[in-house]
Amino acid sequence: MSTYRLDRLFAPRSVAVIGASPRAGSLGLTFLHNLIEGGFVGPIHPVNPHHREIEGRKCFPSISKLPEIPDLVVVAVPPPNVVGVIEEAGRSGVAAAVIATSGLGHGAGSFSEQTCLAARRHGLRLVGPNCIGVIAPRAKLNASFAARNALRGDLALISQSGAVAAGLVEWAAQRKVGFSAIVSLGDKIDVDFSDCLDFFSGDAGTRAILLYIESIDNAQKFMSAARAAARTKPVVAIKAGRHLQGAQAAATHTGAMAGSDAVYEAAFRRAGLLRVLDLDQLFAAAETLGRQKPFPGKRLAILTNGGGVGVLAVDRLIDQGGTLAGLSQETRRRLDAVLPPTWSRSNPVDIIGDADPARYTAALEALLVDPDNDAILILNVPTAVTNAPTAAAAVTATIKKARATEYIQKPVFAAWIGEDPESARIFEEVRIPHFATEADAVRGFMQLVRYREAQTELMETPDSLPHDFVPDTEAAQVVVQGALAENRHWLDPLEVNALLRAYDIPTAPVTLAKTPDEAAAAARPILAEGGTVAVKILSPDIVHKSDIGGVKLDLTTEEAVRKAAADIFERAARLRPNAVVKGVTVQPMVRRTKARELIVGLADDPSFGPIVLFGRGGTAVEVINDKALALPPLDLKLAHDLISRTRVSRILKAYRDVPAADERAIALVLVKLAQLAADLPDIREIDINPLLADQDGVIAVDARVAIAPEARKGREHPRFAVRPYPKEWERTMLLRNGREAFVRPVRPDDEEEFRRFFQQVTPEDLRLRFFAPVRDFSHTFLARLTQIDYARAIAFVAFDKGTGEMMGAVRLHADANHETGEYAILLRSDLKGLGLGWGLMRMMIEWAKVEGLRVIEGQVLRENTTMLDMCRQLGFAVRPDPNDPELRVVTLPVAEFTDMDLLPT
Repeated sequence: MSTYRLDRLFAPRSVAVIGASPRAGSLGLTFLHNLIEGGFVGPIHPVNPHHREIEGRKCFPSISKLPEIPDLVVVAVPPPNVVGVIEEAGRSGVAAAVIATSGLGHGAGSFSEQTCLAARRHGLRLVGPNCIGVIAPRAKLNASFAARNALRGDLALISQSGAVAAGLVEWAAQRKVGFSAIVSLGDKIDVDFSDCLDFFSGDAGTRAILLYIESIDNAQKFMSAARAAARTKPVVAIKAGRHLQGAQAAATHTGAMAGSDAVYEAAFRRAGLLRVLDLDQLFAAAETLGRQKPFPGKRLAILTNGGGVGVLAVDRLIDQGGTLAGLSQETRRRLDAVLPPTWSRSNPVDIIGDADPARYTAALEALLVDPDNDAILILNVPTAVTNAPTAAAAVTATIKKARATEYIQKPVFAAWIGEDPESARIFEEVRIPHFATEADAVRGFMQLVRYREAQTELMETPDSLPHDFVPDTEAAQVVVQGALAENRHWLDPLEVNALLRAYDIPTAPVTLAKTPDEAAAAARPILAEGGTVAVKILSPDIVHKSDIGGVKLDLTTEEAVRKAAADIFERAARLRPNAVVKGVTVQPMVRRTKARELIVGLADDPSFGPIVLFGRGGTAVEVINDKALALPPLDLKLAHDLISRTRVSRILKAYRDVPAADERAIALVLVKLAQLAADLPDIREIDINPLLADQDGVIAVDARVAIAPEARKGREHPRFAVRPYPKEWERTMLLRNGREAFVRPVRPDDEEEFRRFFQQVTPEDLRLRFFAPVRDFSHTFLARLTQIDYARAIAFVAFDKGTGEMMGAVRLHADANHETGEYAILLRSDLKGLGLGWGLMRMMIEWAKVEGLRVIEGQVLRENTTMLDMCRQLGFAVRPDPNDPELRVVTLPVAEFTDMDLLPT
């Protein structure tokens, strides 16, 4: 339901407390007190059949007896009574409910399930149960039992834990940090993180969003909402339970290494969220985001009156990946003129322990205009000869003066060691992020740096995939389905070899031998070419071959191969007498003396579905534990980023007499594995270890593949957290002049195609499309057109099949409730009248229908009569825009559009 009726939750016109009580310490009385003392201006109604009056207010026996239908009800009644209360509230027309009651149980038949079903019947939104409530300072709403109300501000806090939410309120009140809203989700049987992310990402009064997460129930919904929110404002997340051993029973190295926390880390990275590890860091993020907007660059200048604390700050900065700024020659000259001869003459700028306010002012003025830094951290260590509040006042006065100058808006952070209350008050008045230690200050600085870098990464354009990479999905599907038909959970080596070859992943050939003599015969051509041979047992019941001595390597003669095979058969019969042995596999030993041993693979996470893993391979892979994870689908940019997050990436570069490994070939394998996961949902784990990589490319030496049947809806992968490229929407369209257009969903690597396309569109057509003259097609502008979330948007791009040139595009973006989609279309100016626009519009409408959207709408300039005529012919209603006489609003009920037979195919 997403944002449906959440406006009534956070800005209700009236509130009722169900279970209100005069008993001291009761939840009902606490809620009532907090609502009244919070200053809520609308009616507040106590509801309890056992009392006529509570706190001087008339008490009503039930919701149906209230003088009006409240927008919000707060429920604090025993668990067995909750279902009836919610049923009555929904039937009465209440928009939202906060359920503080705990102990409703879980699963089929529980009070929790019954409550959820009752709410859904009436479209009633639920927060909780087992939560402390909701605080919305703008609406003067404190519908919580937190000990303190929150100040008004522009941070939204969404917490699964009520204790964490209450603790952050206490901390923020002392620091004068304010909130647009605080939501305690509790058991989140309805309103969840995704709903709140969608709501607050579109809330003009919220500048940043803080998340405290214990678990995610719907990964697809969360990833779609998180990616959308992170593109508009900072989102900071803390995940509890980082060391839960969720992968102990994994059967492959890949599965064992893909621990739960590592998957969340990969998900947050993919969504562009800023992750912190504990409440201290979350508080630091709140401090920073509450007072400082993200900024470009990461070069930090440090101004201090204590050399030692300045050095500690540098250590923290380097540890966290920051950059210590240099000092320009002009800045050195300015500092020489105002500082004692003993100043440090470098960054950190140590202005000596007896620094007075004038010295702070002079040094800060020089750093504020220095182009060699991007931000400034000011440190103060208390001494007997200086006054910390006076120094703070001098710093804030200097910053206020600089901010009055338009071109000096450089971010400044402060750490007054020990932080006395008076200095804190001075910094708060000017909204300067301030901290009690240099470590906290550096962390706050780096959190903003990482957020800005995450936004940059989200906008980067990947390299193109090789045009000749066309996987043989049908052949791979035959392999998997054949194994499933035999009720097997593992592919045998021959099937694994066929699967990898179907996706163009280099691997050594494998031959099956059922006897020692067949093994010797299979080895003969390999040995004749000077190679050596590996012989391995083939049994669906023996996954870890080396456990029974089922692997023989570096065999150099036919007799050695024959003896090795015989020994393997004998050991299997003796050690695993009940195992089904199909034979042994014979394959050439792969010799690459300067290759790196890597591991790549797929794992299956219970929340986020398929996960791609990359890391250092070999027999000690889990001991070394050098790995990184990513959510598929991947492009080359994401694959290279995945590689770069491991230690082994350093030795992929050239060193000594070892040439650099072909990193692009490694990245291609990762992309191909991600595509394989999208095409074949029955594959649960893939373990390629080792994957050898050198200057000549890569080759898979050993691989295992686990499978399990998966129900699938159409061609959409049921378990992908990020919806993959929808290849099923590719079409060929015949135009009126006989030309053919190839139409497909947009891809991130289409950026240059769009740039060239816009150069062939007249300024007038651009104005009609964008409602204003457009001259600058920046990377950011084009990235927003080409990088979309297929879970909530689509863009179809048409290319001339003859020339490959882009001809036009149509896009449709669904709202957070996935009910209404807003469309836009633009054709090359010289291609009008060929039926291309008509065909693209029909494809867009078909997508909306398949996705379950109810309405398509758009805005069209009144003078754009061609577009308005086409909309009318397609069945759109056209009406004036009430807010702009120059615009027309066009609307199409999707269900009424049934003429799909004319859609080009």
